Amino acid sequence: MPKLMSPDFDAVVIGAGVTGIYQTYLLDQNGMSVLGVDAAEDVGGTWYWNRYPGCRLDTESYAYGYFALKGIIPEWTWSEHFAGQAEMLRYVNAATDKMDIRRLYRFGTKVISAHYQDENNVWTITLDDGSELTCRHLISATGPLSASNMPQYAGLDRFQGEAFHSSSWPRDDQGRAKEIDFTGKRVGVIGTGATGVQIIPIAAETAEELFVFQRTPNWCTPLGNSAISDEDMTLIRTRFPTILEYVKTTPTAFPYHRDRRKASEVSEQDRTAFFEGLYDKPGYGIWLSGFRDLLLSKESNQYIADFVAGKIRQRVHDPDVAEKLIPTDHPFGAKRVPMETDYYESYNRPNVHLVDIKAEPIEEFVEAGPRIGDRVYDLDVIIFATGFDGVTGSLDRIDIRGHAGEKLIDAWADGPSTYLGLQTRGFPNFFALVGPHNGSAFCNVGICGALQAEWVTQMLLYMRASGLTYSQPTAAAEKQWTDAVYADFARTLMADTNAWWIKVTHKPDGTVVRRTLVYVGGGPEYRKRCEEVAYNGYEGFEFA
Repeated sequence: MPKLMSPDFDAVVIGAGVTGIYQTYLLDQNGMSVLGVDAAEDVGGTWYWNRYPGCRLDTESYAYGYFALKGIIPEWTWSEHFAGQAEMLRYVNAATDKMDIRRLYRFGTKVISAHYQDENNVWTITLDDGSELTCRHLISATGPLSASNMPQYAGLDRFQGEAFHSSSWPRDDQGRAKEIDFTGKRVGVIGTGATGVQIIPIAAETAEELFVFQRTPNWCTPLGNSAISDEDMTLIRTRFPTILEYVKTTPTAFPYHRDRRKASEVSEQDRTAFFEGLYDKPGYGIWLSGFRDLLLSKESNQYIADFVAGKIRQRVHDPDVAEKLIPTDHPFGAKRVPMETDYYESYNRPNVHLVDIKAEPIEEFVEAGPRIGDRVYDLDVIIFATGFDGVTGSLDRIDIRGHAGEKLIDAWADGPSTYLGLQTRGFPNFFALVGPHNGSAFCNVGICGALQAEWVTQMLLYMRASGLTYSQPTAAAEKQWTDAVYADFARTLMADTNAWWIKVTHKPDGTVVRRTLVYVGGGPEYRKRCEEVAYNGYEGFEFA
């Protein structure tokens, strides 16, 4: 049994996004010494880093804003149904001020390594300034989409224009995102995922020429954003408690429940009318309010896929371009559906050109731009909207070592193994919020991350009251949970996609291992299981 050593802090929280700041606040409120660490210069997480034009929520503002729903900043007024990045950052800053937690953070600081000391039962953390500190409990709140993917094209350093990842948008001296004037410029956007879909329509308005380099199209549907009137905001504010209780009952904490019918039980005429209503409805209704077998039945999925494909053909004038924008490699909703505003109409502009880099990949970059075959695309600006290394990516970039120096990246080499998606055996007192296999990553993070932070706080309070300083899952509990997560996911149409929530490992013998990084059992079922665990003395955990 490890010895008891007094660490510098009861807990260290990595991350200052919406989940990290709330976890830090809860621990501080309950009398624990806590330090927050973030590489950014201030709070905000994804809303701090992602400042590209068009960046905004795809979740209804009032359903994402847990701090307002919880009453921390009940006076908050949303201006739009789907708030933009600038408003979201103001919101997170207002919540931080209300919770008074900046004093608990070290900003502009990266965690280089976190090593568990078996002999002392503490975590030793090394920061990028060379300093070290110790803590009893290590809590990651790094977010599911924070480790950016930058493709390693040959010759990229030779390009003479501006080139940057969407999450590293150029800033002015005050740290604000620069408003890049695309007028008269030849612009390239690489990637047509959720980020590219937001950037492309805005760049298309002013760029002299816009080249969209697409490898894989996505099923995109209208966001339907609009302003919130004063009258509507007053009503929303009075309904905050009801909104919170309602979204907690839905599978993903979005304000939608699935239709109870199967698609095959409905006539073609009624199906079409149903889909038309969902397509015109703002937000994720078409994905999350569809028929209950949408992600279980290929037949059901084909109905909605054919419908959305028809919408793309209606909106894009050039038939050849339209076909290139219709996915053929994954069912509708098997990847997160990008929410768009005039995205497809952008391709009707004479200055916008779609380049299929799956058919003909980018071979290298030269001084003028990317070369594909015999053609060089002469560009002034290249925006890499190439996404993120999902869920575990940010943890993989920290040297995390548990019992006997085992590396977390090695322990999860073939896919994560967890209990409740919160702890992994061999890494005592380490909690991963909005990490692999828990009820937050495949969810409305604003709600689910906060609810998870509350549960972890209660577990730490239980340990403190019981005189316990050491926790890790039993081998049996971890195996049972992990096997169930993988089995549940395998039954869905998502299992064969290359979504960001899939970890794909290519083995030396040529085999390919695919493991889900998310729990798909739904938020209510996840929280029910967590409450059962807590009620039964946190069964499945070993304590000392």
